[in-house]
Amino acid sequence: MNVKTDTKEKFTVVKPTDADITAGMSAELKKILTELLNSEQPNVVVNLELVSSAVEELVDVLAEMHEIYYQDDHSFVVCGFPKMLLEVLAEKGLDDILNLTPTESEAWDIVQMEEIERELLNGEDF
Repeated sequence: MNVKTDTKEKFTVVKPTDADITAGMSAELKKILTELLNSEQPNVVVNLELVSSAVEELVDVLAEMHEIYYQDDHSFVVCGFPKMLLEVLAEKGLDDILNLTPTESEAWDIVQMEEIERELLNGEDF
């Protein structure tokens, strides 16, 4: 799987560059996201804007990783979600669980807002 990563101040953007995501690629993405959880910048934006088709396993991987990230008090946002998988997302009841945004810029905003919330809840100074 070809993936471009870009580390920002508060998060890392993971962008698969393959148009078609297979089950094996979904597993590989899970491995990449799991490794990032232990990095210096564990907040993640997954940008799927270049993906035109994908297997249902991708939805399962994203939902599982979303849960793991939030349990560890980190952000996990998906942008550019393929329209063909929105129905699968709804069927699995995950459409209200995942943080989905149309654009990467909006995903960045969510991560930054969640970072501020965590800082306020933990009593940290800005």
